[in-house]
Amino acid sequence: MIHSLRFRLLIAFLSVILVTIGTVSLFISLRTSGEIGRFEERREEAHFARLLHSLTQHYFEQGDWTGIQTQVEEMGSLYGRRIVLTDKSGVVIADSQGALVGQTYQPPPSEKPLLLPPQPFPPHPFLPQPPTITESLGTIYIGPESSTDPTSSLFLSHSITQFVIWGCLIGGGVALALTLILSRRILYPIKALTEAARRLGQGDFSQRLELKDKGEVGELARAFNSMANDLERAEQLRRNMVADVAHELRTPLSNIRGYLEAVNDGVMKPDAESIQSLNEEATRLARLVDELQELSLAEAGELKLICQSEDISKLISQSVLAFQAQAASKGVALSVDLGDELPSVNIDSQRIAQVLHNLLDNAMAHTDSGDSINVSAIQKDNWVEVSVADTGKGIPDEDLPNIFERFYRVDKSRARATGGSGLGLTIAKRLVEAHGGSIEVQSELGRGTRLTFTLPSSK
Repeated sequence: MIHSLRFRLLIAFLSVILVTIGTVSLFISLRTSGEIGRFEERREEAHFARLLHSLTQHYFEQGDWTGIQTQVEEMGSLYGRRIVLTDKSGVVIADSQGALVGQTYQPPPSEKPLLLPPQPFPPHPFLPQPPTITESLGTIYIGPESSTDPTSSLFLSHSITQFVIWGCLIGGGVALALTLILSRRILYPIKALTEAARRLGQGDFSQRLELKDKGEVGELARAFNSMANDLERAEQLRRNMVADVAHELRTPLSNIRGYLEAVNDGVMKPDAESIQSLNEEATRLARLVDELQELSLAEAGELKLICQSEDISKLISQSVLAFQAQAASKGVALSVDLGDELPSVNIDSQRIAQVLHNLLDNAMAHTDSGDSINVSAIQKDNWVEVSVADTGKGIPDEDLPNIFERFYRVDKSRARATGGSGLGLTIAKRLVEAHGGSIEVQSELGRGTRLTFTLPSSK
């Protein structure tokens, strides 16, 4: 559970949410505390100014403190604080709670003392300044605010803190619910991909993902579908290869076995003709095994090449000369068109001769009497481009992407007239790529085929 992607996404989202909410709450609390503190200072200044003005005004109007108790009680109730007024000797003249009148007052440290004039106090813009007095009238002690007073700063701060806490809890709950919903939606394609990959691994190559997402997940789904297509195609080619290898090996082995059984039963004498037939079948079998081994080495990147500077014109001419007799007997015109002063190429001459042989052999297999085959070579930058073009049957468009696959044949029949094992073009492609070049095909059904490969020049 703790290793699941959903759990890790949940933890990651919650961590981000908690850090964000905590940071915002901290800034709100600090900012609110500062603003409440400044507001409280201004409010206290206004309250104290009104209180001093009201008490001083009462004294001047009455000539003494007669009746001040009622006014102090009203002010204590109005401001939500305990107010105690004492004379110069410390005897209580008035108490907003009415409990200490006539007693000597011992103020607690939490109460703030204010001397009535002549101690100056801050002027108030809306209240007139009291007359100047040269002798102190007494002392006012103001107690702390009550935390239950809805107008007090403590009550306001506590209310805001509660509001922030509840807001964080509600926001966190909503964020958690959204996280669960979003994580499920995010992980749905991942789960679908996991299940499809599991079935694909079990051999069900029909698995595909139908996701319309245009982001990274959609790209991943498209990559999976492409991989599934490639694997399905590779599996089909593997099955075809096994069937083709079995067929190609079975034919010469059956022939050899038939000859040997005929000789053993006395039906056929081991004369020169029968021995020649056995030798041809054995040679054919050995050629197929050699081609498979060579192809395996090329695909594994273990094919050893002995590259050196070679004259490509001479190599092409020799390869074409070897097919002249076959072309003449078949009624196919075989020609060579070489550019002027072709540069030397850095190649393994035996391997490239094998490439030319395979391409010419393929062209011969797909041309009839009256057709033509042309081998040409030109220089392009630091490459030499060699082409083998024929005017034969051509290749259907649906078969073009597969002609370099092993054992693939455009002619699905297995008649010997259509060529050998079906490995020639595959081996040619691997040999050209081993030299650092590339090979491609262009064909039009009924008009012929052109196979072109490139080789690096040695200059």
